[in-house]
Amino acid sequence: MLRAAVKLRTSLGIRAKEVMDRGELLSDEMVMEMVTERLSEGDTRARGFVLDGCPRTIGQAESLADVLRPDRLDLVVNLDVPTPQVLRRLVARRVCVDCGTNYSVSSPPTVNWTCDVCGGEVIQREDDTEEAIRRRLELYEDETEPLLEFYRAQNQLVAVNGSGSAANVTRRIVRAIDQRHQALRGEGP
Repeated sequence: MLRAAVKLRTSLGIRAKEVMDRGELLSDEMVMEMVTERLSEGDTRARGFVLDGCPRTIGQAESLADVLRPDRLDLVVNLDVPTPQVLRRLVARRVCVDCGTNYSVSSPPTVNWTCDVCGGEVIQREDDTEEAIRRRLELYEDETEPLLEFYRAQNQLVAVNGSGSAANVTRRIVRAIDQRHQALRGEGP
């Protein structure tokens, strides 16, 4: 949602880009403005949704609960990845400016940093410099880690090992979701 708003140069996108380019996290208000707008669309209630990077503060979590009421989140997945690995992954990440497909320096597109999916230019995001990433990780420790206890207390948190291939991590996430749905239906743990 953020990248689309930045690309479309919406007023929120312009404000968000300035903050992200400094390696900082967006304010709760900016994030929730965007999330609330998206969650008001019918497909999110009919098919469900996955949020990545939101909520990241207790304030956002409380706002999200208000937006979703009378429903609530089924599950919150915390991907456990050692900090040095996070830093290596993000510094190596490259992204298509048109469609958002992710690559890395070790797994580039087939031809000359041109996206295999849409033909767009593949670049390193301005906020994927080592300095900006270190700043985001510091902010994460201060602002986001308290969410783990917040969701743990509501029996909504599951930790998933985020190391390994994308396919393996995806399998672990799907397994955690399936186990939660079974538990909600009274079929399992």
